[in-house]
Amino acid sequence: MKLNRSLLWFGIVGIVGLAVDVTLLTVLRDLLGVYGARVASFLAAATTTWILNRHFSFAGRSANMGIWREYVQYLGLMLGGGLINLATYSVLAWKLAQTPFWLGIYACAGSVLGMAVNFLGASKWLYRH
Repeated sequence: MKLNRSLLWFGIVGIVGLAVDVTLLTVLRDLLGVYGARVASFLAAATTTWILNRHFSFAGRSANMGIWREYVQYLGLMLGGGLINLATYSVLAWKLAQTPFWLGIYACAGSVLGMAVNFLGASKWLYRH
């Protein structure tokens, strides 16, 4: 039952992170380009999800380390799913339209594919206790 609760919250937090991701991607696209904006939006979304996941998805489970170390470890773990996420986005943006609408769709596709890797890393390693 605890896994189901964690997974449900992880999905909800992921939706919030996706909203941060897509919003910043759209806002920063002209300033940083489609790839620079994607990196910035991903980092902002990962930070948002770390804060929310530690309080909701993995509440009561300790990472047994200082907060900054936990943050760095979380970002490191999210790189697996993040690489899948960014690769999916990059291939689609390279091959297809680069309008704000479609860039948002590509970010969504990347997020869904990276979610499973991210959940397993967070639940089985960082917040395993």
